[in-house]
Amino acid sequence: MNIAVVGSGYVGLVSGTCYAESGNEVVCVDIDQERIAQLCEGKIPIYEPGLEELVRRNLKEGRLRFTTDIADAIKNSMVSYIAVGTPMSASGAADLTAIFKAAEDIAKSITGYHIVAVKSTVPVGTNDRVREIVGRVAKHRVDVCSVPEFLKEGSAIEDFMRPDRVVIGSLSEQATAVLKEIHNPFVRTDNPILVMDPRSAELTKYASNAMLAMRISFINEMATLCDAVGADINAVRRGLGTDKRIGSSFLFPGVGYGGSCFPKDVQAVIHSASEHNLDFALLRAAEAVNARQKRLIPARVKQHFGENLSGRTFAIWGLAFKPRTDDMREAPALVVVEELLQAGAKCRVHDPEALENARKIFGDRVTYHKTNYEALKGADALLILTEWNEFRHPNFQRIKSELKEPVIFDGRNLYDPDLMKALEMRYYSIGRHPV
Repeated sequence: MNIAVVGSGYVGLVSGTCYAESGNEVVCVDIDQERIAQLCEGKIPIYEPGLEELVRRNLKEGRLRFTTDIADAIKNSMVSYIAVGTPMSASGAADLTAIFKAAEDIAKSITGYHIVAVKSTVPVGTNDRVREIVGRVAKHRVDVCSVPEFLKEGSAIEDFMRPDRVVIGSLSEQATAVLKEIHNPFVRTDNPILVMDPRSAELTKYASNAMLAMRISFINEMATLCDAVGADINAVRRGLGTDKRIGSSFLFPGVGYGGSCFPKDVQAVIHSASEHNLDFALLRAAEAVNARQKRLIPARVKQHFGENLSGRTFAIWGLAFKPRTDDMREAPALVVVEELLQAGAKCRVHDPEALENARKIFGDRVTYHKTNYEALKGADALLILTEWNEFRHPNFQRIKSELKEPVIFDGRNLYDPDLMKALEMRYYSIGRHPV
């Protein structure tokens, strides 16, 4: 199949590369000339494990190419995926400007029957509006469908190649047959391809992310209750997770969720509900809990050292919103570092992948360190904000020797409190007794 992917950001690049890996001929389009130039050389502007190898292999074998010429990409393709950004506007609604511009550009360029598949996360009803635009502009028959993505940063290749499910929102039997053929190679283990109407497909993506966000906020709320009553959140989490009706996924307490999806999608669902005079109180509560959770670590630092942190220095391990990515959008570290700086503290930061993105945000207000141990030198305490694997089993004696005081604020519950006690380290975690 000849496929065009309009938008070569995170979703578009991963999707286009994986479609090429399964044997299709794919051209990825973007208006960013510098990005396209990098991609044509096999250079990846984002960090995603395994992606660079796949891009380079498919470039070399001729199944994948990159261009800024959308007309050329569309005229040689039967299927176009729209994978442009839908950033959150000031009102919380998704900004669909790029979606509609892409739809119009595609419609102008088609030379025969064409399928437009919206992969970007969009509010319910967006397919209808895209269908109107395409119908007004195109000179040939076009079917507009929804094929939402369910990728997790850090494991996007695996998620795409072996999805839990593929969702196709379609009103056309012909388009459905073509899209199922494209996605069949990814569901060989009998995971389902779910065909539904486009509005249901659009809402399925939002519902999935909203549910996961609520689970995170729920377990964080339980962790707060554990702190108050003297319970252990790890024991409570295991008790919850072994219930088959609940399961253990996304039940790990921490410093809150971030990234490009959950915060934006939760806001978008709340906004969509308000447009229909519905108050989505459950999601508003999840959002409020998450905002509070991001401020938990700074609050505990101030409880330990005092409100005025002038003269204090803190080592920060982890800046990305999750491991295996360099993405700092809505990351808890943004809130933590800003609150520490505002209280007069200095921060020595380390992240295996996100340091360059951090420089764009913090500038020279913090110091950047290539290794986690280098960040410890002269610090009053260590704060852990992202659960990178290399942080899970560190040299505790080295940590203790580098810090001015043997104090750890663990926002990801990486360590055993009993071990911390045995090592005579002051240890604060989430939903467990401080030691």
